[in-house]
Amino acid sequence: MVFLRRARFLALALVLALLVAACAGGGQDASPSDSGQDSTATQSETSPELPEAEVKVNPATGTEGVMPDSVIHVQVMRGHLTDVAVTAEGEQAHELEGKVEGEAWSSTSRMRPDTTYIVAVTAEGPEGGESTQTSTFTTHDPQVTATYGIVYDQQTVGVAMPASIQFDSEVTDEAYRKQIEQAVSVTTSPKTEGSWGWLDNRQLMWRPKEFWVPGTQVTIDAPLTGFQTGKDKWVANDLSGSMTIGRQQMTTVDIDDHRMTVNRGGQQIKSFPVSSGKPGKETETRSGMKVVIGKQREMTMDSATVGIDEGEPGYYKVDTDFNVRVTWTGEFVHSAPWSVGAQGSTNVSHGCVNVAPAGAEWFYDNSLPGDPVDFKGSSREFKPTEGIGVWQYDYAQWQQQSALV
Repeated sequence: MVFLRRARFLALALVLALLVAACAGGGQDASPSDSGQDSTATQSETSPELPEAEVKVNPATGTEGVMPDSVIHVQVMRGHLTDVAVTAEGEQAHELEGKVEGEAWSSTSRMRPDTTYIVAVTAEGPEGGESTQTSTFTTHDPQVTATYGIVYDQQTVGVAMPASIQFDSEVTDEAYRKQIEQAVSVTTSPKTEGSWGWLDNRQLMWRPKEFWVPGTQVTIDAPLTGFQTGKDKWVANDLSGSMTIGRQQMTTVDIDDHRMTVNRGGQQIKSFPVSSGKPGKETETRSGMKVVIGKQREMTMDSATVGIDEGEPGYYKVDTDFNVRVTWTGEFVHSAPWSVGAQGSTNVSHGCVNVAPAGAEWFYDNSLPGDPVDFKGSSREFKPTEGIGVWQYDYAQWQQQSALV
């Protein structure tokens, strides 16, 4: 009995062992592909990410008060540089230009004051993984935002009109004027020889060596964002402009002979008797090569605008027609029916050129800003800053007006 029980026990144990062996054998028959999937999934979940590139940006993120002429530097300390974009936030979004040297990038354009910039650096890590890192900084908020304009932009002008950039306040330091002059440019078609010069500390002008060739196309580019013009004064925008040179018209006013002649294309087309400024240091018409500044159909001539107030000797206030301005100091060619009797024989005006109504109307209709008007016969000389006085210099003298000499 004991032997039988042991035999039964051994038989049962043998069956159980076979069943266990069969289960184990089934695991060994599992397909290799199934086994590979399980192994890969486990490795993916547990493997670390590839290390990012190490990037250093100057100025550091969060920096405030960065000066607009500062240079932005990006350096990849570990890894390889792929791309850098430095962009301004706001409505006038723009991207700074820059250059790459090895694993470093430096900005080559200036920044707008009081603006937040975003620096986005894309770089490849030392083991190949690519990532983009961003930082921000803010530029200096100046006391004054300097403004300027391209004068006579998109106009047809006469052959004596310089390409002009005019600032609303003085560019106070020679170093600032030099930097600005280096940044601006003029392109002409056909190609024309000329030079930049400062008529005064507000007016930067490019004058051709000789009068323009009619039909010349002139383009002015003034990328002045981030340039300083004075103590805590910075420019916040770029401007460009263009003008077209019209027909050639040259007017001569002979103060002594009381006559004005108009030539076009080298041929005289009109001649008018005139009356210029009466003798006197404050009333005599100035001699020199002036340029038409602009025109106004009707206006009131008031001596108070040139320092002669009502009740003082020489005061006047009179309405005039067909006014062609040639100086900022109040000299015009205009209609003067009250002085027709003196026109052609006597100078009786307060400095303007008086013309009979029909002649003044013709001159008004046929004048362009930029037409040269050469005044002769007066001992009172026209000063360059009293109008568009670039032609009061010979070309060598005008070149000396450049901040770069």
